[in-house]
Amino acid sequence: MRRPGITAKLFLAILGVTLCVVVLMTFAVQVTFRSDFLDYVREREGERIDTLASVLADYYREAGDWENLSEGGRWQRLLREALWRQREAEADHRERDEGEHRERDGGDDDDDDDHESDGSRHLFTGPAGDVPSMQGPVRFGPALLDADRRHVAGPKVVSGQTESRSVVVDGATVGWLVYRPPGRITDDLALRFQEKQFDAAWMTALVVVVLATVVSLLLARGFLAPVRRLAGATLALTAGRFDTRVDESRRDELGQLANDFNRLAETLERNERLRRAFMADISHELRTPLSVLRAELEAMEDGVRPLTRESLTGLQGSVATLSKLVDDLYELSLSDAGALNYRMEGLDLAALVRAGAEQWRSRMADAGLVLALEVPGVPVTVTADRGRVNQLLGNLLHNSLCYTDRDGEVRLSLTTRDGEAVLRLEDSAPGVPAEALERLFERLYRVEGSRSRSSGGAGLGLAICRNIAEAHGGWIEAYPSPIGGVGIRLTLPMADRVNGARQTGRVSGA
Repeated sequence: MRRPGITAKLFLAILGVTLCVVVLMTFAVQVTFRSDFLDYVREREGERIDTLASVLADYYREAGDWENLSEGGRWQRLLREALWRQREAEADHRERDEGEHRERDGGDDDDDDDHESDGSRHLFTGPAGDVPSMQGPVRFGPALLDADRRHVAGPKVVSGQTESRSVVVDGATVGWLVYRPPGRITDDLALRFQEKQFDAAWMTALVVVVLATVVSLLLARGFLAPVRRLAGATLALTAGRFDTRVDESRRDELGQLANDFNRLAETLERNERLRRAFMADISHELRTPLSVLRAELEAMEDGVRPLTRESLTGLQGSVATLSKLVDDLYELSLSDAGALNYRMEGLDLAALVRAGAEQWRSRMADAGLVLALEVPGVPVTVTADRGRVNQLLGNLLHNSLCYTDRDGEVRLSLTTRDGEAVLRLEDSAPGVPAEALERLFERLYRVEGSRSRSSGGAGLGLAICRNIAEAHGGWIEAYPSPIGGVGIRLTLPMADRVNGARQTGRVSGA
């Protein structure tokens, strides 16, 4: 069974939350409406009881007692008179506060009898002029008691929750009106009104649910469309199509994700180009000495070239070239993996540079180059691996020896500044373009032109130099040489600074 996707899950989540909120709000509105509407009905009944109390007070003033109230239908007439006064008061109130509404509806006085019934009508008169039931099966309308709470008119007082209002004449209580407030709505008109309100609430809820369905569907699709594009682009990347890009016009988190994806794709595309170039360069570098070896050996086998010491020396040179290339590749792979062995010790960099320069001075002279050395007479102590620093210095000097024109100059200097040892190697023409300086330390990168002639190496030496410098906590960079060639600047932290940093770390971590 297929599980629902993210679109379906997001759609169902938004729709489910909306449905829960709508249903809860609808039930809350219905419960609140029932309670408030019942309170309204009770308030209206209280107002009409007050009106009836006023009518009975007027009657008592004229009659002087309650003796004949229950005879000749007088009680029913007083109930109708109270109802008539209540209608008049309500009509005045509507005319005063809702006159514009009445004009819009086109109502007149003749319609009052049809529309004036509400949830309180059963208090006074029914369709036949009698007093209808107040609640449930018990028929109980307003009853009149005298000042001593003896029954005068109306239904007999029964047990249950009742309320009473005094009938006051000239400040004296002459009677009591006893009635039972409604516990529920029983009037047909009020019930119809309540049902219409509930129907309207459910209709509103249905409209809200439909709108929520449409909106949640649009949101789910709108949010997940970029995700689908990213997923498709990711599949394209896994298939090797590194030129894949996605639209990043959005200005939200999805747009940032698209931007990050494009940067990842650019990095993978660049790495793929570098990998292919690396493989092509390695194949070329390996093919050249191998081709020489094969040609020499075939010539010896065919008797074209005799097997002499000179021919063996040529073969040995090709083997040495292959061996150096393999060694450089191995060194570079170890340094990339952080697996090179470093035996750090306090090292006088000034003495090491002087010794290295003396080793290379004769070779420089044979190539027609002058090696100028400028090193302090005091020790410059760094914490480093002697063999690796020698290897780094040898690679730099070999690079200048290979690429500097004859009758040129190579300057090697060592200075200190701010707790750092700075080694500079500057050679004379030819130089390299400014845009190529940053790429000199890339593996197998060689500048097209005069500094890429056949006397150069495979382009791995400077890459190894960079890894060695970084392993010592320093850095190496290239810049235009003031004497026309290329300058290399190596910066290493001095021993005092390294030891101080370690001591600070121990103290702060204690």
